[in-house]
Amino acid sequence: MDLGIRGKRAAVAAGSAGLGLASARALAADGARVAICGRDPARVQSAARSIGADAVPIAADVSTPAGAAQFVRDVRAALGGLDILVTNAGGPPPGNFASTPVDAYPAALDLNLMSVIAMCKEAVPGMQAQHWGRVVAITSIAVATPLPQLILSNTARAGATGFLKTLAREVAKDGVTVNSVLPGVHDTERIQALRGNGRLEDMTRGIPAGRLGTANEFGHVVAFLCSQHAAFITGAAVPVDGGADPHLL
Repeated sequence: MDLGIRGKRAAVAAGSAGLGLASARALAADGARVAICGRDPARVQSAARSIGADAVPIAADVSTPAGAAQFVRDVRAALGGLDILVTNAGGPPPGNFASTPVDAYPAALDLNLMSVIAMCKEAVPGMQAQHWGRVVAITSIAVATPLPQLILSNTARAGATGFLKTLAREVAKDGVTVNSVLPGVHDTERIQALRGNGRLEDMTRGIPAGRLGTANEFGHVVAFLCSQHAAFITGAAVPVDGGADPHLL
């Protein structure tokens, strides 16, 4: 299927590995011009080479609003504009209510909420002006079902989901769609590190599909939401979890 995004300019945050890299590869495979970022210059350069000769590597730290906004500005300068934004970042440290101090929350909110807001503030007005744009946020199934021992992630990503839904309704008339994708457990480098200690088998048992998802499967969902075909999908939070989320909505 031709997604209709050939020549579109795409920024993928935290795109040097895992689901971010898979999303960047899927976009590039459908003809988008892609820029990715990561904290490690050598790693992000290697990842860009694996995407294709035209992929642009940018060393950036999107864990703060300032770093996130600067990444978007750098992409816009490198590509001559921006049509597609994929927001993404790692997760904050685990913990529950009792073990998590109040002063741990601001950094978590910066990482998984304020960085999303900052990237959108930089990217969306230009999309509105050109009457075409796509924002896809990589979040977590925790926004549908809060996960034990992840109170910081649960809190920050739920806030990001509320922001994205509100933004989607405000900019839909301008030809800009805003969606999020909720990953379950996918066979990434981080998950592979759990092989051999029993945790991986425990994760698989909770997935009705009976297996882990692949990063490529996830990336193709992100690319579809960035496509011309998805122009009437906005404000959605799409689970990609092999049926793990049991809720109706």
